[in-house]
Amino acid sequence: MTTEQMTIFSLLILVLVFFIWGRWRYDVVAVGALLLAVFTGLVPADQAFSGFGHPAVITVAAVLMVSQGLMNAGLVDRLTRIVSRAGDHIVLQMVALVGLVTMASSLMNNVGALALLMPVAIRLARKQERSPSVYLMPLAFGSLLGGMSTQIGTPPNIIVSLIRANHNGGTAFRMFDFLPVGGVVAVAGVVFIILIGWRFIPYRKGQASREDFFHIDDYISEVLIPNETDLIGLSISELEEKSDGEWLVVAHYRNGQKLAAPSSGRLLEGGDSILVRSSAEKLNEMVDEYHLKIAEEGNFDESVLQSEDMDVVEATIKLQSPLIHRTVRSVRLRTLYNINLLALSRSGSRIAVTLDQVPLKVGDVLLLQGSMDTMNTVLPLLGLLPLAERKIRIGQPQKAAFGLFIFMLAIAASAAGWIPVQVSFVAAACVMVLLGFLPVSEIYSSVDWPVIVLLGAILPVSTALETTGGAHLLANALLSFSGVMAPASILGVILIATMLLSNVVNNAAAALLMAPLAISVAQGIQVNVDPFLMAVAIGASSAFLTPIGHQSNTLVLGPGGYRFTDYWKLGLPLSILIVLLTVPLILRIWPL
Repeated sequence: MTTEQMTIFSLLILVLVFFIWGRWRYDVVAVGALLLAVFTGLVPADQAFSGFGHPAVITVAAVLMVSQGLMNAGLVDRLTRIVSRAGDHIVLQMVALVGLVTMASSLMNNVGALALLMPVAIRLARKQERSPSVYLMPLAFGSLLGGMSTQIGTPPNIIVSLIRANHNGGTAFRMFDFLPVGGVVAVAGVVFIILIGWRFIPYRKGQASREDFFHIDDYISEVLIPNETDLIGLSISELEEKSDGEWLVVAHYRNGQKLAAPSSGRLLEGGDSILVRSSAEKLNEMVDEYHLKIAEEGNFDESVLQSEDMDVVEATIKLQSPLIHRTVRSVRLRTLYNINLLALSRSGSRIAVTLDQVPLKVGDVLLLQGSMDTMNTVLPLLGLLPLAERKIRIGQPQKAAFGLFIFMLAIAASAAGWIPVQVSFVAAACVMVLLGFLPVSEIYSSVDWPVIVLLGAILPVSTALETTGGAHLLANALLSFSGVMAPASILGVILIATMLLSNVVNNAAAALLMAPLAISVAQGIQVNVDPFLMAVAIGASSAFLTPIGHQSNTLVLGPGGYRFTDYWKLGLPLSILIVLLTVPLILRIWPL
């Protein structure tokens, strides 16, 4: 083993450790790995950022833009209407939910498809008085299965396709080359989930009922401001400061008039009453110190937190949210955004300690109060996904049809080989911008930039694995068993290894790291590389064992109330089914 090979292996092990640890986001880890590769001479300095111009990076960004254009056109919204017609039978509901998300994610961003249908599933669960845990994991897994079917369904397919082009004299996988294997596996997986698999999911409380969040008597109290207290004349922000930040005023009553989420500069007068979010300890301490009075215990409901201009929204923290590992106090939600955090749920249980001091995590569900205009603008910036069902746009069927026409034209152009996929989808995105499907303000916000940075940074590192001979060395180690293993068995090993890797790192990174190894293995046993690349593509989209392998899994963690170990209870039998189906299918469609 050469020094360069030892260095690249050490670097990759370090990257995997940081990916699994999750303390820093994967794009930050990828950029750090790229810089280390440059400093150690594994990647030439003048090629350090060549990955950002790679066709795979351009294609992923363009597909995300086009997906946003389709959503803006109302196409997917119209499709979600069929879910409401699924009736009360759980199998029919599964058919509608899982079938729709699988179909949608085969042609658009799978996280986007899931985000559209999550609120529908949660609303359906509450209507049926079931836990969302029954619906959300099947929904997430369906979004992963759908991505296997087409070249643009998921970043690993795009990556594998273009790596094949680099290896095979400029010939990439075409748009529907993935369909004979990925499509069959997706259909089989969906049928398994609908008929059998959902029964393996533990029944968790989850963010099951909106009413659970609105049992606000436990943390909201009405406090009367007497004429003799020292608080008269103070602003609401000054009152909150006197409580060491543990009081949050969520409503203010004066002369029978209610003001929800009052301004922090509003002054207190004698005879006022306020609703405060507070722990029992701090409430009693403030009441004793300032001679306040607690109103008689009442049955507060959601309406006390709302007004004509103010509403409350449930939202979950997404993987790329800037709130992760930060406290509400450090984010300054109230000061900067005029949004109040009323309650916090983690793994289905409401956290009762002082909320402003709790470090936030991926999958936490927040109950927020603020104006809808403000929250519609701020929630995407904070990486929060609202769990309220979206208003469905049904008045523009012609616009939806024309958006679909643009999309299908881009697919046809790349599938027929007229123009490369990256060019066709960049052109489609530009047309959607010109025609108003994708507003200029959404061009960049529609792109998942952490994934783009991950791809651009890891591509040169992946190339270094080949140029240093590291991939060849790993392949030789695997091929040392070739005397007792048939090529089909080695193909299965590549598939399973990629599946396991994709459960602990981003699936795009798994594809980038495993594709060079798969090519070296195929060359070592002197067989066609295509079946091995196809195995990498399927394996990279099969992150069914953990909540951290894919954003779709992470997104349902909090709202479903799942535990880390819940995923393998459905994910393991599904993964076994995929292995048993994929190997013979690949060998039939893509002979060795």
